[in-house]
Amino acid sequence: MSTDSDPLPEPVALSCYEAMAEDYAANIENAPYNAFYERPAVLSLLPNVDGRAVFDAGCGPGWYAEYLLARGASVTAVDVSPKMVALARSRLGDRARVVQADLGRPLDFVPDDAFDLVLAPLVMHYLQDWQPVFAEFQRILRVGGRLLFSTHHPTMDYLLFQTASYFTTELLEDQWRIGKVRFYRRPLTSMIEALAKSGFVVERIVEPRPTEEFRQANPADYEKLATQPWFIVIRARCDDSPDNR
Repeated sequence: MSTDSDPLPEPVALSCYEAMAEDYAANIENAPYNAFYERPAVLSLLPNVDGRAVFDAGCGPGWYAEYLLARGASVTAVDVSPKMVALARSRLGDRARVVQADLGRPLDFVPDDAFDLVLAPLVMHYLQDWQPVFAEFQRILRVGGRLLFSTHHPTMDYLLFQTASYFTTELLEDQWRIGKVRFYRRPLTSMIEALAKSGFVVERIVEPRPTEEFRQANPADYEKLATQPWFIVIRARCDDSPDNR
């Protein structure tokens, strides 16, 4: 049994995001896969946040946090990368609370029932075991609150990397422009089971389609994404069952 004092392996994406933090922040506004593919799908499922408390899990340089603040939310944003945290603090100033934290460990600095929404954009695939993470999200959400997250599409990674079994949760490594990055692939069944066991009810699932702006920015990849899924976006409700509270 591990304790908070036990050493844990370095988060699989930490070194990569530390290396690319400034470049990532400089391009986040118009990077096609973010701005014209993942982001429109996530925003299409975003509930009304005016006057609501939002936990931005894996905030990066703070784009989503700033968007939420502009729409009346109060925001606590976390990221495992110190450089991303610094960039988010520079962008957001004192308008939001920004904390360096590993989502793979308990969120001890957050009280129970503190938030109306947990937003986790493109971060879950860096975590090996989803159920304890979702259990923490369920703990910090109020009954009826929402969890909205985007992640790699399970069939895309399976076909792209030609792994031995679709049904295995496995660590993969890819070569990006800025270097190598590691992440986990898992079947859709594991995603939904982790939600259900942690007290969430799935409300909506979206497989994004690229926008016209994506076509203009990257015609070749537009044709690819127009016919096959790359990401998946899920919105789930925090269940009010006594067994889950």
